[in-house]
Amino acid sequence: MLNNEVKQILTKMYCKKLCCWLFSLVLFYFAFATSVLAYNTQKVKKPAVQEDDHWMQGLHETVSNSVYQSAHWFDSFFIANDSEQQSPTTTAKIRFAWLPKSRDWSEVKTRFRLRVKLPHFQDKASLVLSDDADDELNNLPLESAHASPRSDDENFSLALNYTEDESHTSLMNYRLGISGGDIFTRAKYKRAFHIDETQGFLVEPSVYYYLGDGLGAKLLLEYDHQLSQKSQFRINYSIRGSAAFSGIRWKHGFYKLKQIDKTTASVWSLQVEGERNGKRGFIIDNYTLGYRYRFNALRDWIFFEVEPFLEFPERENYNTTPGIALRIEGFFHKG
Repeated sequence: MLNNEVKQILTKMYCKKLCCWLFSLVLFYFAFATSVLAYNTQKVKKPAVQEDDHWMQGLHETVSNSVYQSAHWFDSFFIANDSEQQSPTTTAKIRFAWLPKSRDWSEVKTRFRLRVKLPHFQDKASLVLSDDADDELNNLPLESAHASPRSDDENFSLALNYTEDESHTSLMNYRLGISGGDIFTRAKYKRAFHIDETQGFLVEPSVYYYLGDGLGAKLLLEYDHQLSQKSQFRINYSIRGSAAFSGIRWKHGFYKLKQIDKTTASVWSLQVEGERNGKRGFIIDNYTLGYRYRFNALRDWIFFEVEPFLEFPERENYNTTPGIALRIEGFFHKG
């Protein structure tokens, strides 16, 4: 009897939480739609010179200036007393995403990424502050967040990034920082080869060391085939090994990229990931099939994404798990 009461309480709590998420999302889109309608009305009735008074422009300037002032203060520690301070370059990305699946409708993510180029290091050094998944070692370059394994811990990271020998076809990059409470260092080399006018190949080996997980290495290979001026086919393949786990993690990615017009693009994707030489031998963890539609609207710094997808995870006996990702991204740049 007690167990049934506990189950009922937990069920009510989960439903209440889900309703809160859905209500927040509906409220957000309602407010956003209202602002868009107000903006379109102002655009018709008011002169063009007053468009900058819109709250979206004010938001953009506020965030850009705040980030810039923090970067300017940080960079001032690296100049001599008799030197004139130069202006740093700052770039920030903020993303709001809702990723409902057939077995999990409550996943809402807010992500940010801040990059500051330090001019007193000859623009070879930058400071990267992020809780995004862009730098996760298990991700492919075009991979969306939904395909990555989840954990309860947020991967907040702060790192000093240094790049040398950068050219059109190669670069050497070093990074030192803290991620998820663990100090790490990483060295990565990238080299691009042009086979002909329509084909290219990329090799990206990297070595990293985490105090908690130990030494590891990753190899990323990429093949690009330009189908037309606005269409490309891409294949990614990565393998990764670490002292933190047995075996070798591998991942394939097949992509069809298309630029629809100046403000709109799409990506068809098929990803397969798994492990070999581990405790269970060769296994496939997950298949993911998706279509991403991305467009720019309202302002040149605001982007929207709609991405329906199908997952076939091993933990669900490869049963179909449909879902959709809805994202809004804002880019803030100054310098």
